[in-house]
Amino acid sequence: MTSRSASTHREGLKAARLLMVLSSISPLFILWAIRGNSLIPDFWFIVFCAVMVVVPNAFLWLRIWTAKKQNDKREITVGSADDHRDHLLVYLFAMLLPFYSEAIGTWRDLGATLAALAFIVFLFWHLNLHYMNLIFAALGFRVFTVDPPADGNPLTGKTHQAVITRRESLASGDRIIAYRLSDTVYMEVES
Repeated sequence: MTSRSASTHREGLKAARLLMVLSSISPLFILWAIRGNSLIPDFWFIVFCAVMVVVPNAFLWLRIWTAKKQNDKREITVGSADDHRDHLLVYLFAMLLPFYSEAIGTWRDLGATLAALAFIVFLFWHLNLHYMNLIFAALGFRVFTVDPPADGNPLTGKTHQAVITRRESLASGDRIIAYRLSDTVYMEVES
């Protein structure tokens, strides 16, 4: 058995991560359904947009429910924590606004828009930004990147986790019990 260094660590739950990325961009499909386009009949376009909203978000909530049912918890000790409210603004301006303003009047426009969307999905998936979700923000959650405390162990502290919580802040030394949504995304257990 070969050992892998932290630099070649692979995130597991790939299908879960992909569906979480799709759930994070679901507001775009709501905007598209409202706006429509001139190429595809409204019925089919709205059905497609509805599927792209409902299926990934249903999967996200199924993943949360499964983690709770299977008691898939981890204890996370905070070494340092960064708030990700600024990432939500980047998300909104980088993804939603340009796509909303894009007119899809020709097949070439549609192809270019779908290619750009595929690039964004790939980047969100590849960069582990699958925790970016407006639903979490609407429900009062915050997202923090948590690095473990430095303990001198060369095998720990190499990966940071995204912690979804209702807390206003996280301090060094805080211990959090959280459900595992993916290998690097956790949702704090609420008491």
